[in-house]
Amino acid sequence: MGSENGKTITLMQSKIQKIGGDASFRKFYRITYNKKSKIIIFAKKEKYQNLIAYSAINNFLKRNKILAPKLFNQNYSKGIMIIEDFGNLTFYKFLLKKKNRFKSYKKLIDLLIKIQKIKPEKKIKNTVVGFHTLKEYTNQTLHKESDLFFDWYLPMFLNKKNSLGIKKKTKKILNEIYKKLNFPNSYFVHRDYHVQNLMKVGKRIGIIDSQDALIGNPAYDLASLIDDVRIRNSNKLKKQIYNYYLKKNHNMYRFQSKEFLEDFNILSVQRCLKIIGIFSRLYKRDKKKIYLKLIPYTWTLLELRMRNKIFSDLRKVLNINIKKRTRKMSIFK
Repeated sequence: MGSENGKTITLMQSKIQKIGGDASFRKFYRITYNKKSKIIIFAKKEKYQNLIAYSAINNFLKRNKILAPKLFNQNYSKGIMIIEDFGNLTFYKFLLKKKNRFKSYKKLIDLLIKIQKIKPEKKIKNTVVGFHTLKEYTNQTLHKESDLFFDWYLPMFLNKKNSLGIKKKTKKILNEIYKKLNFPNSYFVHRDYHVQNLMKVGKRIGIIDSQDALIGNPAYDLASLIDDVRIRNSNKLKKQIYNYYLKKNHNMYRFQSKEFLEDFNILSVQRCLKIIGIFSRLYKRDKKKIYLKLIPYTWTLLELRMRNKIFSDLRKVLNINIKKRTRKMSIFK
């Protein structure tokens, strides 16, 4: 199993191929036997989140008629899990070839709404270790995530003193912004609902990488999908997707569309700050340079959502301390 990505070895009439991973500590292999394939996941670090939580949440989704990978076998103590293989066709790959993407996005929104109609369970049963606790997406969680921006991104081009000063000032501003969130934490939030985690499985849509799911605000996963940093869509298409979501949820948001939009903007800004921090950490800590190229577009999305007046103080602090030229850079020395 030590083969390079894309290379295949034969073992006892089986083919084992290392496949591309994600931003986690996991490694993935596809094992094929008699023309049937499964995915082997190895996790040396964060075994609970990457294996136990993942399988528990997948079981929860499957029980509620959502296509998530089936667990075939596991040895959690050794960091190994074997799950169902959904193939290689992510909606990222599928959409890149589509001129009219809105039709496909409507299906992704329909799935999101179906997921959000499920009543989340705080205690999710796991076949091996009892129960997995689905925590709430509190303001403390929001701060912990947006702190990644100050702890990993700013130090790449500012000294420690300046980074800490900006962090202290900005956290106060963000605290007031997060307090403005209108909708309660009462929905299942996948937390990474974007086109690389949504698989085209025949005529169905499979969902992967659900291990970080929490109970939170309904606008979060919508922001993840619309303001996806991995695929560039026009602002016109973004509005179409957003309006389609509202239309399908008209009973829920008919009298609170303004409040929902405010939540959407706040959570998109928070998520963009988090993502810039995560990509910087992947570069500095894990030597994964590839993620740096996504930072400039993440800044574009951040600037788009900060146009609202509630972000005026945040915008002012960022504009003073982080120049436009710096935001467009994907490599830092």
